[in-house]
Amino acid sequence: MKETLLPTPKELTLDQINQRFATDETARAYWESIHWPKGPVCPHCKNADAKRIWKVTPNEAKKIRAGLYVCAECNKQFTSTIGTIFEDSHIPLRKWLIAWYMLCSSKKGISSLQLQRNLDLGSYRTALFMTHRIRHALQEPVFKDKLTGTIEADETYVGGKTRGRGRHFMGNKVPVFSLVERGGRVRSQVMKYVTGKNLKAALKSNVEPTATIMTDELPAYRKAAKEFASHQAVNHSAGEYVRGLAHTQSVDGFFSLLKRGVVGTFHHISEQHLPLYLAEFDHRHNTRFLTDGERTVIGLQKANGKRLTYRQPMSK
Repeated sequence: MKETLLPTPKELTLDQINQRFATDETARAYWESIHWPKGPVCPHCKNADAKRIWKVTPNEAKKIRAGLYVCAECNKQFTSTIGTIFEDSHIPLRKWLIAWYMLCSSKKGISSLQLQRNLDLGSYRTALFMTHRIRHALQEPVFKDKLTGTIEADETYVGGKTRGRGRHFMGNKVPVFSLVERGGRVRSQVMKYVTGKNLKAALKSNVEPTATIMTDELPAYRKAAKEFASHQAVNHSAGEYVRGLAHTQSVDGFFSLLKRGVVGTFHHISEQHLPLYLAEFDHRHNTRFLTDGERTVIGLQKANGKRLTYRQPMSK
């Protein structure tokens, strides 16, 4: 499904983004243009009549903050950050937007420690929670459509090594299952156990029955892919990686980038937070043909209606 883009930020670069967001006022104006492309909307009563919404002039002496609006319909005050991941954050909005750009434009991700240094944030905990909020916004709770065409399916394992147990020991690793629409989108999920039943459920909920499924030789895929138009498998253990159009190179390439991010950028990811990181890598893959500015805007458009607080779990 093609995303709707705003035309202005197409050629946005890090230098330009620093100029655009030199002050909180310019950052707020930019965010409002994305959050409210047709003008302010009251988050309390959903009033969008420009004649019934007034912008309040900021006054530090009277403790009237910048970016405040009043709705004449419900007589309530609001700002553009209410109901988004920015709500109740003490981090300046300009730093939030720069963080969004850096996360969306870094091919292998950006560590919270580096973000803390670059944005002069108060603590590592602040930077970590900031990046988790962004990843939470990038997550798709419900997909509007299913993958079509030729779908590559594969699983990998994320986790460290246990001394004395060998490289193939899986006791401390978490299975990740990904579906790649050849030439298109990717959808990844943490899978507690890689079984035929779990693989079948994941395929059924994400892929159209008319699709062609490409996998490796794992026996569990045989039953899991029975309900689809066709299923072809390559035997990696026998040294077979490509047989005509049958291969899993697209999903293998995605896993390679994910592993490089885990090992080289983040070093360690807990099982609890792994779904958030998968959402980040999925977002970058699904917008890989766009500019960094367009990728950032698409991400920002997902920030509405999503909250993440210290009290609630950061992932399910």
